[in-house]
Amino acid sequence: MKYDYCFGSDCYTYCFSDGVKHSKYRIMAPEQSQSNQPGLEYLMTPRPVFDNPNYIGSGKLKNKVAIITGGDSGLGRAAAICFAKEGATLVIPYLNEHRDALETKKYIEQLGGTCLLLSGDITDPAFCSYIVQETIRNFGKIDVLVNNAGVQYQQDTLTDISNEQFDRTMKVNVYGMFYLTKAALPFMSENSSIINMTSVTTFFGDPQLIDYVATKGAIVGFTRALARNLAEKKIRVNAIAPGFFWTPLQPACWQKEKIPSLGADAAMRRGAMPYELAPTFVFLASDDSSYVTGQVIHNNGGQIMG
Repeated sequence: MKYDYCFGSDCYTYCFSDGVKHSKYRIMAPEQSQSNQPGLEYLMTPRPVFDNPNYIGSGKLKNKVAIITGGDSGLGRAAAICFAKEGATLVIPYLNEHRDALETKKYIEQLGGTCLLLSGDITDPAFCSYIVQETIRNFGKIDVLVNNAGVQYQQDTLTDISNEQFDRTMKVNVYGMFYLTKAALPFMSENSSIINMTSVTTFFGDPQLIDYVATKGAIVGFTRALARNLAEKKIRVNAIAPGFFWTPLQPACWQKEKIPSLGADAAMRRGAMPYELAPTFVFLASDDSSYVTGQVIHNNGGQIMG
């Protein structure tokens, strides 16, 4: 296998042993893997593109305080960068990816923004309470909550999923979202926004991500029910269902042989870089979506339609 590399919004070209370039198989990255969840961005080849230099902020989130779990890398990092460009103050809870987190903080500060890093495990309700306490202590309010942190593990069959894996997937993806949202809600007021991360896999049922798909389906239900529950308080709750984006979760989940083909089944025949999703976060966090609640926004290159 051979790879031609390029950056920006372009994809990589996958070449078979015959040396012929097959555009049908455009990919984001060559084979690679990581041993720990949720993965480290600085180890990835190529590095994900998290900032679009052509994106110019216009103050859509000026004076707003946003919590983005897992904002140290991947889609969370891209959202944080866009939020900073729009004038938001960032609070980024993350597990233990210190190098990635410090890189994100430095980048935000170079943009003139403010970023508070908090390291811990969102499956612990005490840490979720601490996130809220530190946000209020430092900035006095919470305007946007992005429940982005998650894990996923590839397994071929249901019987391959250990009880421990199922428990961890549920606790990170669902319990952590519940604990943090519950802790943050008393400090969120009219026109606040909650954004939950579901997945395209929920809508086609990926057979190798059974427990992950179950959690992302739960997030869709949680989003819709909470949106109705909070509508009279004028707090909006929406979800994003990404397709394949080149983030640390991919090499940390999939067998390395599968990496080149991820995203190939989308109508656009490619995966995407994180910066391509970032404006969707801004839309849902800002007044641009003042009449949008209980919705799932699909960004998947046409993998799922309708």
